Amino acid sequence: MYAAITLLVFMCLTASTYADHHHPCHAPNMTGFMSLRSMKGDVKAYGAFTYDSMAKKLRFRSNESYPTNTSLGLDLLMFFDEGVFYEIDSKNQSCEKKTLQCTQHPLDIPDDATFMGTVNVGSPSIEGEGIKTNVWTGSMPDMKGHYSMSVTMGCLPVCTMYFHESSAFIISITEVESEIKDPDLLVVPSCCLAQPLEETPEGTVNSFLNEFM
Repeated sequence: MYAAITLLVFMCLTASTYADHHHPCHAPNMTGFMSLRSMKGDVKAYGAFTYDSMAKKLRFRSNESYPTNTSLGLDLLMFFDEGVFYEIDSKNQSCEKKTLQCTQHPLDIPDDATFMGTVNVGSPSIEGEGIKTNVWTGSMPDMKGHYSMSVTMGCLPVCTMYFHESSAFIISITEVESEIKDPDLLVVPSCCLAQPLEETPEGTVNSFLNEFM
C-alpha cells in the first residue's frame, strides 16, 4: 500500500531525468511551521520550529490550539551533534533529558542520501504556479524504514515521506524564513539544567520522528 501511495505522489509531479552526480545540500538556519500527517490523513502534530543548521539544534513546539490528539503540549529541544534531547513541560517547569539513538530529522538531507531527480510541483510553464524541487531518498536502518525528501533549489525542505514497517506519514514544512528569530529557544531552559540523563529502555530508539509515532 505504501508503495502505491508513493507512486501516486510521483505521478502527480513532472520528473526530470535521473542524475547520480549530485551531492546532498544542507539547509540554512530556519524558522517556520511543521505539520505531520499519517498517510490516512490523520494530523499527528502541528507547530512552530526553530532550526540552527550549523549547531544542529532543533526546537519544536506544538500549537495547542490546533485540533490534534497526540501532540498537545509537545515541546522538544533536540541537540543532534550531542546526541541528546529534552522533552520540556514549560507549564510545570520540568523536563526529561534523553539520549538520541537516531539523529535523522526532516529539515536536513542525510549525507548518504541518494539523489533521485528534479521534479516540478504545479506548472513550470506558468509564472508563479510552480516550484522546482530535488528529491532525495534513503533508508533508516535504526527505524527499519526509508524516506523520500523534497527540497527547493536553495535546499529549503518542502516535505518528507517516511515509511516505517508499521506506519507511514508525511511531514510538510511551511512559512519558512531563513533566519533564527529567537535564539533563546535553542538554549536549554533553567528547569532542565540539573536533569540527569535518563536510561533508555532496551529496544527503544529515541528520535525526533519516534516522538510522533
